[in-house]
Amino acid sequence: MQSLSRRDLLALPLLTSRPFAASAFGAATGRTRPNIVFIMTDDHASQAISCYGSKVNQTPNLDRLAKEGMRMDRVFATNSICTPSRATILTGKYSHLNGVPVFNRFDGSQQTAPKLLQQAGYHTAMIGKWHLGSNPTGFDYWNILPGQGVYNNPVLYDKDGSTTYQGYATDIITDITIDAMKNRPKDKPFFIMSHHKAPHREWTPDEKHRKMFENRHIPEPANLRDDYAGRTDAIREQKQSVFRDLTRLDLKIPPPSGLSAAETRKWLSVKPTEVETVVDGVKKTLTGKELESWKYQRYMQDYLACVQSVDDNVGRVLDWVDSNGLRDNTVIIYTSDQGFFLGEHGLFDKRFMYEESLRMPFLVRWPGGIRPGSTSQAIGINCDFAPTFLDLAGQPTPTDMQGASFVPIWKGKKPREWRRAMYYRYYHDPGDHNTRAHYGVRTDTHKLIYFWKKDQWECYDLVKDPAEMNNIYNDPAAQKTVATLKRELYRLKKEMKDDDQFADAQPTDSSYVPAPPPKK
Repeated sequence: MQSLSRRDLLALPLLTSRPFAASAFGAATGRTRPNIVFIMTDDHASQAISCYGSKVNQTPNLDRLAKEGMRMDRVFATNSICTPSRATILTGKYSHLNGVPVFNRFDGSQQTAPKLLQQAGYHTAMIGKWHLGSNPTGFDYWNILPGQGVYNNPVLYDKDGSTTYQGYATDIITDITIDAMKNRPKDKPFFIMSHHKAPHREWTPDEKHRKMFENRHIPEPANLRDDYAGRTDAIREQKQSVFRDLTRLDLKIPPPSGLSAAETRKWLSVKPTEVETVVDGVKKTLTGKELESWKYQRYMQDYLACVQSVDDNVGRVLDWVDSNGLRDNTVIIYTSDQGFFLGEHGLFDKRFMYEESLRMPFLVRWPGGIRPGSTSQAIGINCDFAPTFLDLAGQPTPTDMQGASFVPIWKGKKPREWRRAMYYRYYHDPGDHNTRAHYGVRTDTHKLIYFWKKDQWECYDLVKDPAEMNNIYNDPAAQKTVATLKRELYRLKKEMKDDDQFADAQPTDSSYVPAPPPKK
């Protein structure tokens, strides 16, 4: 009979009832408080980072972060979609408490980690992709993309107006990040959030990196052609299939000449069922499985080229910090706002609670506090980021934050009461990809998912079935396990104060992206 380990059975609360002591494990106060550089990409899957075991690419600069610091293997998004994750990172709270369960405008008047760091004497800056519908607050300097922004020649705007920058967004955001570090007040520690657009859809690489991948064959995941046997209706109803739902724009199929702008947009939005292309020097019309394989290759070639540019630019930041005498007292974090599917289960995008979407890469270097080459299996969530920033600054975690600082884990002193399970909730139904609303619990060894609008369940043994192909929810041998997981799920739901107030959440304003101020 399948059963939970004793560690799972003893899953404990998420430490929301009290803060840690101000700096029980954290940094010293005063001028020795570390600088913090927080680099975040959009939709970067852990499985596209070589230090996480990638089979599709090599990322030497991200690997350098892991080699010189720590790789955390179990950091998860509590709501795997861009805007909600960003709100959670700022506030340390789940979506139902920070007011951003889907694409809602973020209320910038509420408490955030940057505001608290600013009050504690840090110089704060926000650069790149903000995507929260309101202008940043709590930052001494900000310069952000409007909405999603664009990859080439992007507009960014600050409090004084907007500017069009010539070049590629990943390079430009890095340039501005380095300039912000150069021009910071030298008598204060600094906290910089550097947020990239890449590798978000439509995965437009710069020419240098596009050429690196244009003829490369990318290995397919074993479950690219998952038939969803034994799974719920939700996985069959989704519209984020690599084979069915990539558009001509995603696949970079050039439109015919002579179309108007409106006609071009319409043409590019089509999801093609056949494609004419050149194969081995011969023009050929692809259909069926041959087309499916081609679509996967086109998707991955562009996605990985975008990632390669990110890796190069992370190297630029590391080099600048190291060459300017800041290495020893600067914490550099790399993460993504959630995970992403790279063809696993036949999917792209995120949203589902499956591992590829749920797991966030998390790499951190801090020569003053982390042993090089460390790894951690502690279950972390993006609610933990804000308490971590505050702990590094010698500040207490406010009692209404729902996370805990990573600092003791980085120092090899994982608290005995650290969580052994995490709670997840996704609201946007039907949303952009017809992904069904669900919530669930993930422990060290198992996962239980409830698609509440459909009243259907999935359960996975992550030890025996890490690819989540065998739903054991109705397996007679798994019923004690399922019952235990349900108890833990509803305990955490109550602990997180999730009372279903946003059960039917939809965007409050479909045009929530603010218009940039006039050009400078």
